[in-house]
Amino acid sequence: MTALSELLSAQSQRSVEIVHARRGERRVWIDMAEQNALLAVGQRIAQQSTQESRVLALQQVLEFPEPITRIECFDISHTMGEATVGSCVVYEQGAMKKSDYRRFNVTSTDAGDDYAAMREVVQRRYRRVIDAEATLPDLVLIDGGKGQLGVAADALAELGLTEMQLIGVAKGEERKPGLEQLWRPGRDTPLELAASHPALHLIQQIRDEAHRFAIQGHRARRGKARTGSVLEKIDGIGTKRRQRLLTRFGGLKGLLSASVDDLAQVEGVSRTLAERIYQQLH
Repeated sequence: MTALSELLSAQSQRSVEIVHARRGERRVWIDMAEQNALLAVGQRIAQQSTQESRVLALQQVLEFPEPITRIECFDISHTMGEATVGSCVVYEQGAMKKSDYRRFNVTSTDAGDDYAAMREVVQRRYRRVIDAEATLPDLVLIDGGKGQLGVAADALAELGLTEMQLIGVAKGEERKPGLEQLWRPGRDTPLELAASHPALHLIQQIRDEAHRFAIQGHRARRGKARTGSVLEKIDGIGTKRRQRLLTRFGGLKGLLSASVDDLAQVEGVSRTLAERIYQQLH
């Protein structure tokens, strides 16, 4: 296990010695475990190296004097203005930091107004950060072009965060990956990187995660709203029964797959009401 010992020693910055007995069938399993461990550690180091090179490339492209350690990205998702949800995902120290992800249900803006929704989400996010005296990012990515970037910059300015570094990530021609345009406040022309550029790969990675997180939240909110709307139309279903049904079956998908017998087992739901609910849902 010389190779694995050396690799672990380099990672931990101290001598690591692996001691074991190799006999018969156990030797075969130990050799296999060694190879798997060596492969896993190698892949992890390679991935870390790739992320570091991407961050460094982004820092150089943007001409940042200081290292970029934390990036936050925003996206807005809705269906024709219904159930608008804003997402904020965080990339820190070479990896997505899911514990710092946040979603925002947008209710105070006109349906389908992406600009107003972006302004609201950015302001809510950083007002909370300021109040909690939490960590501010080195860079903020906005999923959108000059318009979304402009309202995000205005929202930050109203909070006194005029020094925050911002980039608007606009989809390129025919929305093809690799053709993104990177907009910066005060610039009349966008920055366009080669599709193979490591900095663009990092931006795409973070942007795509913000998009996924926003869509996931939007679909959950939309499903909950539609389920509640359907249940409200059924005679005999009040707030408490509706809540019990949603809790019991975990939302619309579970409710739709429930049988009459399943529905009748919910507290406060008779057999007759269960049959009525089933007929209404199907």
